[in-house]
Amino acid sequence: MSAQDVLNSATTLASYNVLLQVTFRVLTFLLNAFTLRFVSKELIGVVNVRLTLLYTTVVFLSREAFRRACLSGKTEHNWKQIINLLWLTVPLGLLWAFALGSVWLYLLEAPDPLTVPHYGPAVALFGLSAIQELLCEPLWVLAQAHMFVRLKVTDVACSVLASYGVYIVGDLLPSVGNGEPVVNWKLARLTWSFFKQSFLKQILTEGERYVMTFLNVLNFGDQGIYDIVNNLGSMVARFVFLPIEESFYVFFAKVLERGQEIRQQRNDDVAMAAEVLECLLKLVMVIGLIITVFGYSYSNLALDIYGGSLLSSGTGPSLLRCYCGYVLLLAVNGVTECFTFAVMSREEVDRYNMMMLALSVSFLVLSYFLTWFLGSVGFILANCLNMGLRITHSLLYISHYFRDSPWEPLRGLLPSPALLLALGLSAALTIFSEVTLCCDGGWVLRLAHVAVGGVCLLAVLTTILLAETRLVRFIRTRLLTRRSGKES
Repeated sequence: MSAQDVLNSATTLASYNVLLQVTFRVLTFLLNAFTLRFVSKELIGVVNVRLTLLYTTVVFLSREAFRRACLSGKTEHNWKQIINLLWLTVPLGLLWAFALGSVWLYLLEAPDPLTVPHYGPAVALFGLSAIQELLCEPLWVLAQAHMFVRLKVTDVACSVLASYGVYIVGDLLPSVGNGEPVVNWKLARLTWSFFKQSFLKQILTEGERYVMTFLNVLNFGDQGIYDIVNNLGSMVARFVFLPIEESFYVFFAKVLERGQEIRQQRNDDVAMAAEVLECLLKLVMVIGLIITVFGYSYSNLALDIYGGSLLSSGTGPSLLRCYCGYVLLLAVNGVTECFTFAVMSREEVDRYNMMMLALSVSFLVLSYFLTWFLGSVGFILANCLNMGLRITHSLLYISHYFRDSPWEPLRGLLPSPALLLALGLSAALTIFSEVTLCCDGGWVLRLAHVAVGGVCLLAVLTTILLAETRLVRFIRTRLLTRRSGKES
């Protein structure tokens, strides 16, 4: 598969994933808005923070390292060996589910059974759900590596093993080759390197939940409010940034050789990778800036509409405003780490693991102390500091990677002056609109506040069309155009 074909498939996959994520999350969003009016904050805190943390920890630690290792390089690997390696995620998941489930049941403080009933069975069900998801792993990696776009979308949409009957089920079972090792030991060693990194990355990704769960810095009610605001603020990150990161990690890993300098690779491949990286940085930067600017002035109104006074009173609006700024850092970090993890050698990954260890420790310490002094906002500030350090490392790596080449993909982090001016004016107008029109008045004033934001957003989008022509061309030709060619 040529670099252009890989790019076409990666962009198509990213587009489909974004559409699919939005379709499914809209229903969840509406159901949550309904549920918030009928359940307690304590129940939300236990389910959305503690039990969901158990699920995500088991899944992430069991499969993330295998995904990154098995999607590295081009597709000349022996896929029987890779599939055998991927099936190790299931017994690994069983071990994690049993170990962590025991911690959740016997070491952590049990919630009040009158407020949160059936806690024990819920722990078991969340662990079983994690194992069920791991059964999909061989097919997911196979579809991702070979750009089986329709297969991957069908897999996510169905979320059941029955959809596998259509696609080479027998070949996805473990098998022993004739005179060959059972697994590819080079990939196994790379998997171990990524596993150490994944363990640390999980602490950084879910660090605030670990602090809340194990150190009890917030009660269950405050944990529930924080989690609701966190989920609401991270919607764009899940809808847009994560599918882009997943799809283009595969693109960079296939187009560029891991651990090889630029001069040792094909010039056309490097040029395409640099162009795509620059445009992706510009895309997520623009989206992040828009969310930061408009999120500040519309956080209070959004929370009031979504969850009523339960969310709009107290610390909810301040949390969401801070989170909107954090989304910008999430966006940039997702793309920069997507590139660096795709091209790092195994030795560089191991060195990065040591830095991640230091970041993990400092993040947990910062989260603990900032939360004592600032409450829930301290978690977001600790995340911002941590994310800033990770971005700095990735930017230095990318700058060093392209130092002897004519390409400067980091220019994508610099929006045009016209766009910055439009965003600045929009920020001033919407803040003034919130102070004068929202949110203690009636619905007429609230609608007027929304109208002001709509006009400002239209002006910003118009500025993007006129001033960011290269980005618009990338979106139109790479992310929106339907590919009529044959998909694998």
